Amino acid sequence: MVTEALIQGCIQRDERAEYALYKALYPMLMGICARYERNTQDAAATLNAGFLKILTGLNARPSGAPFEAWARRIVINTVIDRYRRERPRREHEQLVDDPPTEIAVANDYLKEVEAEELRRAIASLPPMSRNVFNLFAIDGYPHAEIAELLQISEGTSKWHVNHARTLLKRALAERGRETPPTPKHHEQPERVR
Repeated sequence: MVTEALIQGCIQRDERAEYALYKALYPMLMGICARYERNTQDAAATLNAGFLKILTGLNARPSGAPFEAWARRIVINTVIDRYRRERPRREHEQLVDDPPTEIAVANDYLKEVEAEELRRAIASLPPMSRNVFNLFAIDGYPHAEIAELLQISEGTSKWHVNHARTLLKRALAERGRETPPTPKHHEQPERVR
């Protein structure tokens, strides 16, 4: 548990307090990073960069804001900053045989999936769709804020969420789950970047 005394120890650069804070926040922050990154090495690097920002920003954190929520926001922003820096390189990566997608996807099927299987399926999504899906479906960001953070339109944000849901549904169905319900629309959306 993060106490005000622990935070004050970190502000005074007490290494034991910093280590205790790292241990206390690690499960929550690593969970966030693992959702956005494709492998544990990248997740750990992002976590460490985010934790450094947390330590250096302790004096600047808003008064009255819950500490864990503030730390979570710092790490999510670190993930997004890392994605923006790597975006030019990632734009050259193409999926081979990108399957057609359905716009309307039933959400009920995802609710039945085991957490680890879903995490692996999310990690296999294309980077932009994975990030938008995580921000919207897991972290609760509205499409307008996602659009601003990732420098895309709201429509593109919505497309990526639907695209991610479709890919997740297919990936999970292929892993031996029962066949999911047939979506209402069978049209391929225009790919928007």
